[in-house]
Amino acid sequence: METIAITLPDGAKREVPKGTTPAQIAQQISSSLAKSALVARVDGGLVDLSRPLLDNAKLEILTAKDPDALFVFRHSAAHLLAAAVLELFPDVKLGIGPPIDTGFFYEFLRNEPFSADDLGRIEKKMHELAAQDIPNERKLIPKPEALELYKKWDQGFKCELVEEKATEPMVSFYTTGKFIDFCLGPHIPSTGRIQAFKLMNVAGAYWKGMETNPQMQRIYGACFFTEQELKDYLHRLEEAKRRDHRVLGPQLGLFTIEEEAGPGLIFWHPKGGLVRKIMEDWSREEHLRRGYNLVFTPHVMRLDLWNTSGHTNFYRENMFGPMEVEKAEYQLKPMNCPGHILIYKSRLRSYRELPLRLAELGTVYRYERSGVLHGLLRVRGFTQDDAHIFCTRDQLEKEIEGCVDFALAVLRTFGFEQYIIELSARDPAHPEHYAGTVEEWEHAEGALKNALGRMNIPYKYMPGEAVFYGPKIDFKLLDAIGRPWQLSTVQFDFNLPQRFGLEYVGEDGARHQPVMVHRALWGAVERFFGVLIEHYAGAFPAWLAPVQVSILPVSGKFEAYARGVADKLRNAGFRVHLDDRNEKLQAKIRDAQLEKIPYMLVVGGKEEEAGSVSVRHRAKGDQGARPLAEFVTALLEEVENRVAQ
Repeated sequence: METIAITLPDGAKREVPKGTTPAQIAQQISSSLAKSALVARVDGGLVDLSRPLLDNAKLEILTAKDPDALFVFRHSAAHLLAAAVLELFPDVKLGIGPPIDTGFFYEFLRNEPFSADDLGRIEKKMHELAAQDIPNERKLIPKPEALELYKKWDQGFKCELVEEKATEPMVSFYTTGKFIDFCLGPHIPSTGRIQAFKLMNVAGAYWKGMETNPQMQRIYGACFFTEQELKDYLHRLEEAKRRDHRVLGPQLGLFTIEEEAGPGLIFWHPKGGLVRKIMEDWSREEHLRRGYNLVFTPHVMRLDLWNTSGHTNFYRENMFGPMEVEKAEYQLKPMNCPGHILIYKSRLRSYRELPLRLAELGTVYRYERSGVLHGLLRVRGFTQDDAHIFCTRDQLEKEIEGCVDFALAVLRTFGFEQYIIELSARDPAHPEHYAGTVEEWEHAEGALKNALGRMNIPYKYMPGEAVFYGPKIDFKLLDAIGRPWQLSTVQFDFNLPQRFGLEYVGEDGARHQPVMVHRALWGAVERFFGVLIEHYAGAFPAWLAPVQVSILPVSGKFEAYARGVADKLRNAGFRVHLDDRNEKLQAKIRDAQLEKIPYMLVVGGKEEEAGSVSVRHRAKGDQGARPLAEFVTALLEEVENRVAQ
């Protein structure tokens, strides 16, 4: 009998008969592993547990502990969905059904829209099929036969996929009971393990994402290994709904989007404008403290400038159309960098002036398609906290360290304690895809690595994820419910200094080209503000809150004392609201809670007589009576320290 050598993750080797399956090897190792096994990794690639092993190989049996197994698990759940839909609605036309981050979806063409009742029936049918523990079996069918089958079943989209993607004579299919799908796999052995899932919603999607193609109905489902994981996920969704900035923003008087003006354009209302001012004041002061120069550049500039920068070539589809002024074409700026470059180029620079750090809260305009616009998080007009640093190669690592330190200071200041850092590098196999020489890339990537290393900051290395003009560091903060948000970025640029012919006079009297660092910390004021709203569920910490204190007189006879309290607080620099409405105290407290004001000060006869206030915190409730001066001192300390709660 011919045998092959199988190497396990611990280095152990097994001689097994040729044709042995990963499932059989799992059983040999332990019965518990065999029961929990979902898929196998053979020489780095994923295969079914039932796939015969024909050559010497490295083998790993994957269980629920491996992220790749979850990907396969959710793919199998998508097939289970399609099988259920076909049983209930046999006339539907099938599209595609991939796994996604939290579950799966499958696309269908159907004359009638799927209703909420339909989703309930489909989910019930999925549970019935799962309970039957139906095997997922791989079959190889000759391509002509596969096409004939799909034509017979009137599945035109599947015919199209087979024609386009089946490059081998034999086409890979998977069956789940009566359901058969063109699919490369792999899949988990059977439907029995798929228990923790829920169909979430139906959305429209054009076939292959092209507007000229038919519109499909895409059924989305959430799927996890355990019911507890599913329950936790659904809870996070409810929490995210409660924190939705698109709802809280208008409710709290922070911002609106006015369709009369156009989608993706933000109107900052007085309270939102006040929070923005606080944010921007902090940012400008911190930039000045860290040696940046504040600049302002025009919102519109000649189109020729964007030709030089290269934006009209590689970014045209995200730019608004040019406008003609005095027979010359002008362009709304999608980026701030060319404006900063022109300031640098306005005269010949000396090495003594470097590093030159130019910072701007610069408003830019980008043509985002209506389908991707999303509240404050994806807009067409927004303000970046943009900076560009022009420096020598010797200064680069120190400047990177400064940018990283600044980014971390932003996260700490605004109350974000958890974050992930990624270093995006070039793909060494394809140097032709990137500007600059191999030596320049090695120098730039080394500078980023060295800076993070000296600061003892762990990061994830992401080869192939760099932009074409240089490597970068990305910061992804995690909000109060664990969602990641991509905001801060530090990017190295080989491209623009070359395109614009930037120079400085070195210590040797010769002219040299500076290096350039792009740096944004919030990313955009709008996006960061949206994240702040959701992180705090609209209940901003006292230092950021548009109204920090609400004064609540028990009745009209105590208004004079209440006004005196309000005046003292305003004189101390606080943002105060006096609620002198002819309403009961409980109604005033309720309304202040709904407005998410951090502190409520109740004043009546006892407080007036003692020169005190009864303090109520929006989250901690009644804090008891305190002398007004003591409350002022405590709140001043909280605001000055920017306490994030």
